[in-house]
Amino acid sequence: MTTAADIMTPGAQWISEDDTLERAAQLMRELNVGALPVSDGDERMSGIITDRDIVVDCVATGGDPSQVTAGDLAQGTPRWIAVDAELDEILHEMGDAQVRRLPVIDGDKRLVGMISEADLARELSDDQLADFVVSVYAA
Repeated sequence: MTTAADIMTPGAQWISEDDTLERAAQLMRELNVGALPVSDGDERMSGIITDRDIVVDCVATGGDPSQVTAGDLAQGTPRWIAVDAELDEILHEMGDAQVRRLPVIDGDKRLVGMISEADLARELSDDQLADFVVSVYAA
């Protein structure tokens, strides 16, 4: 059976909720990613921020990315999946939460990777991918 470990992109990194959005954007550029999990002081996930969040929720509203923190934008209930979760569970979690990126956590609660739409597109059949897209993007 295909697991999260099989399809995730390894090497994901946290950003602290106290780091600025400017630092988040720099890290996204360095890592060539569009999203970062946000951690609290205990390295527990408190949310995810995306490049779009930075632009739409900070820059476009006149905010200063060198002053606004990742924690200021990290909202909602953090979603994640265990490294040994099977494909059906991954699709269910992403579809139910309508998220396009899902952090992967190991047994010690450490961030070990991320699953994105691109990762799923490489793994799923055309029909499975179509069902996933409907579940995530349906209103």
